[in-house]
Amino acid sequence: MKVILLQDIKNLGKENEVVNVKPGYARNFLFPKNLAVLATGSSLKRVEKKKEKQMKKDQEKLKKIQETASKLGGVEVEISVKVGEKSEVFGSVSRSKISKSLKEMGFEIKPSQVELEKPIEELGEFPVKITFPHNLETEIRVIVIEEK
Repeated sequence: MKVILLQDIKNLGKENEVVNVKPGYARNFLFPKNLAVLATGSSLKRVEKKKEKQMKKDQEKLKKIQETASKLGGVEVEISVKVGEKSEVFGSVSRSKISKSLKEMGFEIKPSQVELEKPIEELGEFPVKITFPHNLETEIRVIVIEEK
């Protein structure tokens, strides 16, 4: 029996996908829980329209991500930290500090997008990767300076 899934179901398929299932599984599990509908001509047309709309949204989202990545490429972020008498840095520069500095510059970057092996604990310039969905990434320079 062919059904259209109304949401993602593990080990079966993704939302709006047409799958073959046994009639008993569809009648006793999928239909009562509103997880799927019978694949008829009109429901298939509806699914195709939904897929087209979703594709357009995905393309727009990808375009925005690409624009952000290209604008962000080569950007320098200055972060000031407290420094002791012997030039030892108090604290460290973490993903969240870098993300916060980028947000202040107008870029919406989550801390999870900042690729940092370990927090930066010294003064200087450091290359930092920023990752985006669709395997896009760009590199920025983080400049750690002494707080005045």
